[in-house]
Amino acid sequence: MDFFGLDEDERVIAETAAAFAEKRLAPFALEWDESHHFPTDVLREAADLGMAAIYCREDVGGSELRRLDAVRIFEQLAMADPTIASFLSIHNMCAWMVDTYGTDEQRKSWLPRLASMEAIASYCLTEPGAGSDAGALSTKAVRSGNAAGSDWVLDGVKQFISGAGSSDVYVVMARTGFDETKPGPRQISAFLVEKDTPGLSFGAQEAKMGWNAQPTAQVIFDGVRVSADAMLGGADGEGTGFGIAMNGLNGGRINIAACSLGGAQAAHDKARSYLADRQAFGGSLLDEPTIRFALADMATALQASRTLLWRAASALDDDHPEKVELCAMAKRYVTDACFDVADQALQLHGGYGYLREYGLEKIVRDLRVHRILEGTNEIMRVVIGRAEAARGRAS
Repeated sequence: MDFFGLDEDERVIAETAAAFAEKRLAPFALEWDESHHFPTDVLREAADLGMAAIYCREDVGGSELRRLDAVRIFEQLAMADPTIASFLSIHNMCAWMVDTYGTDEQRKSWLPRLASMEAIASYCLTEPGAGSDAGALSTKAVRSGNAAGSDWVLDGVKQFISGAGSSDVYVVMARTGFDETKPGPRQISAFLVEKDTPGLSFGAQEAKMGWNAQPTAQVIFDGVRVSADAMLGGADGEGTGFGIAMNGLNGGRINIAACSLGGAQAAHDKARSYLADRQAFGGSLLDEPTIRFALADMATALQASRTLLWRAASALDDDHPEKVELCAMAKRYVTDACFDVADQALQLHGGYGYLREYGLEKIVRDLRVHRILEGTNEIMRVVIGRAEAARGRAS
């Protein structure tokens, strides 16, 4: 990453992430991918550097940094391994939800463990029949009795859950209201469900195209009983889950965009170095105008992506009224553009780009899913278009 324009503190934060990534992620990324190894020990090393609760408050162990710092951190980590960087971004989203919406007791109980990654967190929103239409989720939570403090019993299935089976706590969105006259999203609540809770189980690990160094499976709730205190936000949290989910995804979207940017930057740098050494047609391939044009387009896409991403992160930091659509813009543009950069980098390697040892095919595989998760890029266009239509009507 170009550190131009950063002040000393910002530079130190980004350089710390870069040094950690170079030493503890890059040398092992291909091995972890091939063996499907989830390096929880290395994740905890990242947590020791403050990367597990980046924008959570200091009183419970968070780093209390900005979203702008976070996207720079994730870009640096993803230059070494997009898979691990992406998982860490999901964990950070869960930690932020607990810090922002949890009761004092929930914050004090969970955040120190989440910040150290003694407890690893997973986010459970998507279901087999509710992906982009998240408000239609069917996982339900029903009180076990009529009293206000009664336990909740959860039943349902969550799909494509990163960390499933390995994580220690699951932030679960479930339907707690069943009034058909009210909008579905207003009847969803968030729960903190611990891994060893009876009735909680996990499906088989998914055989995926990429992200092989993190587990992905269904999370299954079969009569899972949790106390009333497990509802995020306590009694006041009932019916607020959909809002929590959507607000969390604003940050999740720019974080995953940062992971795409880091992966694409690494792919671009690999291609440029390879082309400098590769001799053909009587000279270096870097002397070929068409090659230079390709590198120029890639470099421009990376800089444009970084500029939009930082703009969106700043909007989220400042609670700007356009933060939602800016985060959607960044997620849509950056993940699309950076996938194209990675694919072009593979192409510039010729047949060698298709070989595992060069690392390009892993980057392409890992970045492909970024255009789907945290809201598909088609849904990002819906979000942006809705905002544009509202402005048009108001003008």
